[in-house]
Amino acid sequence: MFTCTGYAAGAADQPLAPFTFQRRDPGPTDVAIEIVYCGVCHSDLHTVRGEWGNTLYPCVPGHEIVGRVTAVGGAVTRFSVGDTVGVGCMVDSCRTCASCREGLEQYCDNGFVGTYNGPDRKSGGHTFGGYASAIVVEQDFVLKIPKSLDLAAAAPLLCAGITLWSPLRHWKAGPGKKVGIVGLGGLGHMGVKLAHALGAHLVLFTTSKSKVADGERLGADEVVLSTDPEAMKAHTESFDLIVDAVAADHDINAYLGLVKRDGTLVQVGAPEKPLAVAAFSVIWKRRSFAGSLIGGIAETQEMLDFCGAHGITSDIEMIPMQKIEEAYARMLKSDVKYRFVIDMASLKAA
Repeated sequence: MFTCTGYAAGAADQPLAPFTFQRRDPGPTDVAIEIVYCGVCHSDLHTVRGEWGNTLYPCVPGHEIVGRVTAVGGAVTRFSVGDTVGVGCMVDSCRTCASCREGLEQYCDNGFVGTYNGPDRKSGGHTFGGYASAIVVEQDFVLKIPKSLDLAAAAPLLCAGITLWSPLRHWKAGPGKKVGIVGLGGLGHMGVKLAHALGAHLVLFTTSKSKVADGERLGADEVVLSTDPEAMKAHTESFDLIVDAVAADHDINAYLGLVKRDGTLVQVGAPEKPLAVAAFSVIWKRRSFAGSLIGGIAETQEMLDFCGAHGITSDIEMIPMQKIEEAYARMLKSDVKYRFVIDMASLKAA
């Protein structure tokens, strides 16, 4: 075991604070990583505040991790000391169920092990995430970061990027397809970039006039204000695919009406309350209303390689670890374009 420093929440009503804990020494198939950057995901906030009801304390969040390999186990074949690598939302799964065998570890029938707040099958207790100086992960759940990418801006690809990539790839977004992205936030802005690079005709839906120019800058072919009934009506029954990245309550039927026959609306944002789907919104045109959860390891590596080839990263604002509570408060107000990333060197400066 070795000592690791980080930030943790001790309870739902407590702010994140400095925390010292133990990581396991690398086993035969493990990779030890010095964490250089860690993205800040909205699920980090939900978890540390206990809003999903399953938080294990103390909680060290963070699952958008980029760092450098400092040690490898004797059986590790894919990584060497000095490599630049990433760790996303998972650090293990059963590896034997049908989903795992198909490379869909995110849908593991026995439940994947989250990078934080999951059962630590090797050390006992629960997993601690990337708001920390280091992490040890099985090589099968470590990813290669393309050398062409800015490391800090690449960190959010490990969650926000793959969350949008997976449905875009599964529902075959590309040339000849009309694709909509609902919401221009941490998730949505990645959807705009990726769908554009895949060659789809990309329409961004936003409630904010102030985001129109940004949507166009990021690659949207069209930007529609969803508060404008006439602008929405002009797109009736025309989309092959819409990916909804909004986590607040909203009228999902307004977007289902824009999907063509046999098209699909995929929900990746997670509103607190159930969305009211009108039966005829799906019945009338044989539409599908679906969901999607991050991506498997192979799919995540595919996304990273695609981003490396196309120069795609997240739009970020860098913060020191000591300003995480301020970042959470701003995130609740959507006051970030479009993802916070923690410079973990700030832990050493504390």
